[in-house]
Amino acid sequence: MKKLKILMLLYLVFLVNVASMCSNDDDNSSSSVNQTTVVNTVSSGTWRITLYNDSGTIKTNQFTGYNFTFGPSNVLTATNGTQTYTGVWSVTDSNSNDDSLDDLDFNIAFTAPANFLEITDDWDIQSRTDTKIELIDVSGGNGGTDYLTFEKN
Repeated sequence: MKKLKILMLLYLVFLVNVASMCSNDDDNSSSSVNQTTVVNTVSSGTWRITLYNDSGTIKTNQFTGYNFTFGPSNVLTATNGTQTYTGVWSVTDSNSNDDSLDDLDFNIAFTAPANFLEITDDWDIQSRTDTKIELIDVSGGNGGTDYLTFEKN
């Protein structure tokens, strides 16, 4: 009888231990919340590029005067009042089993002009606030690191 009580107690301790190891990390809804949050943030208002660092070379001035609109149907528009360029954008989750921002890809694609082609990439989100989004890309080709920052107007 004493052995049975000890076994039951050990079993109970085991169950409590297993239950404490479980968490709600497996809930994929928080991943989509992060993705949705990023989409909602950039979809609101117009944005400007405040930093474009191409593997150590600052090229921010190529985008001076351009306002970017991350519009519906993934249409990305850049205009400086005289010239308008249209591209596409999206935010995709590269790992739906995790709920962190660094698994989100911020995709930008332009077909022209050449300086806008340079920011065509699947960027990783380094940080995000309601008024600023910092992106990073480590190149597989030359091993350089690019940084792109958008700030809300």
